[in-house]
Amino acid sequence: MADHYEALGVDRDATTDQIKKAYRRLARELHPDVNPGAEASERFKSITHAYDVLSDAKQRQKYDQGGQNGGFDGQNFGNFGDIFETFFGGGGGSSRGPRSRRERGQDALIRVELDLDEVIFGTHRDLEVDTAIVCATCQGSCCAPGTQPITCDICHGTGSIQRAVRSLLGNVMTSSPCGSCRGYGTIIATPCMTCSGQGRVRARRTVPVDIPAGVDTGLRLQMPGSGEAGPAAGPNGDLYLEMKVRHHDVFSRDGDDLMCSLDVPMTSAILGTSVTVKALDGDIEVDIRPGAQSSEVLTIKDRGITKLRGSGRGDLKIGIHVVTPSKLDHKERELIEQFAARYAAPAPTLSQYQQGLFAKLRDRFLG
Repeated sequence: MADHYEALGVDRDATTDQIKKAYRRLARELHPDVNPGAEASERFKSITHAYDVLSDAKQRQKYDQGGQNGGFDGQNFGNFGDIFETFFGGGGGSSRGPRSRRERGQDALIRVELDLDEVIFGTHRDLEVDTAIVCATCQGSCCAPGTQPITCDICHGTGSIQRAVRSLLGNVMTSSPCGSCRGYGTIIATPCMTCSGQGRVRARRTVPVDIPAGVDTGLRLQMPGSGEAGPAAGPNGDLYLEMKVRHHDVFSRDGDDLMCSLDVPMTSAILGTSVTVKALDGDIEVDIRPGAQSSEVLTIKDRGITKLRGSGRGDLKIGIHVVTPSKLDHKERELIEQFAARYAAPAPTLSQYQQGLFAKLRDRFLG
């Protein structure tokens, strides 16, 4: 058997990169598709086996220590790692078959920003996603058009190499991935130029999405099979959409309810009035009762956000904020004084602190 270093034309102290470069150069010259002669075929097998041994650090060490038999010179008992590998999941002389080039694609995550009015009833988006798609040139075969993978001459399509190892238990067979085809059982002699033999390319594609009503910031929606295409036209991963609802200057959200505050002039609060409120889903006519007080809350049923789970909508809660004028002319002050004398209002007194909607409104406005 020829020396592996001589077969590849490298020194015995060659680095892994030098061995890999030497093998690739010789493989291009001696591959059966390029050089169909019998002698070239035998040399191709020889250099592939040499590369299989020398590219693996453990096998190379055994080879350097034991000569051409890869670390076993007829007197040694082999490597105990191989023995344990054999009996505890490492081969046992039987092949599990070549591994598939097709693999599942990765999941993808993109963030989607929504306005608050889009959350009420849901919305549709056509999202532009930069992802991996199946190569249109080779349709995921990884081969140049008109070609196909060829069976590996080293492992004969099994994807693994079996070796006999002498041990304390006698001769046992070990199995390891073929170094020539990397365990696939086939070799792509002419890879697709578009995808470089990957079966997929990076591209921007449009993903139509119907976003349901009621989503909130931080919620993730899963779209099975809308992620990246896998190598060799493998199944797509999943696409996750993470929601972010933009801040609104007027309305805020409390679960499925919407909240806002309404500034009511003092005179309108005293006498009562009707006002049209421009809600997110249309105008609403609101009646302010005579004598309305600050901190009162008007509840408009079913004008909030559509519930994400279940049916129906939340409510719209409008907090009344009575606005007292800060500047009065002489005549206005006389009228207020006359009213105060006639009304005989009691002196200001402490009352129970009320924690509720307006505390939330205050926190929102004050940040």
